[in-house]
Amino acid sequence: MINLLAVALALPPIATAGPLMPPGAWDVRSKLVDLTIPGVPSFFVRMARGKTKVERKQISAGQGIEALLAPDPKAQCRIESQTVANGHYAQTLTCPQKKGEPMRIGRVGSYNTTGFAGQAVVTGTTPKGTLRIVLDQQASHVDA
Repeated sequence: MINLLAVALALPPIATAGPLMPPGAWDVRSKLVDLTIPGVPSFFVRMARGKTKVERKQISAGQGIEALLAPDPKAQCRIESQTVANGHYAQTLTCPQKKGEPMRIGRVGSYNTTGFAGQAVVTGTTPKGTLRIVLDQQASHVDA
């Protein structure tokens, strides 16, 4: 329990600056726009482009857009910086890897009470060189 408290205290505080979001289920869709990973066959890159991954999040009453922007705890990403104001957001994350340097994720976009739309750029290094992944992201309230 003390370890969890230490981790929570080490993370930067995230104040709710954006509008409160309707509670319930939300889908955050990430569509792969571009992929550059050294050593990956070009046919795989072509197959992966346009694929969408959906992450379901639950928002409680009183939570803002920051709850939708929060990284999946399983990824152990750390929010380095985050600005949420006047309908726009910008966020920088670092995410640890099993081997090598952490990945960096830069996210920018716009939001309102119906969700957000923006882009995420993932950068990092592999044993064969620099990788770059570009994702279009969109969050929307689900009636379920």
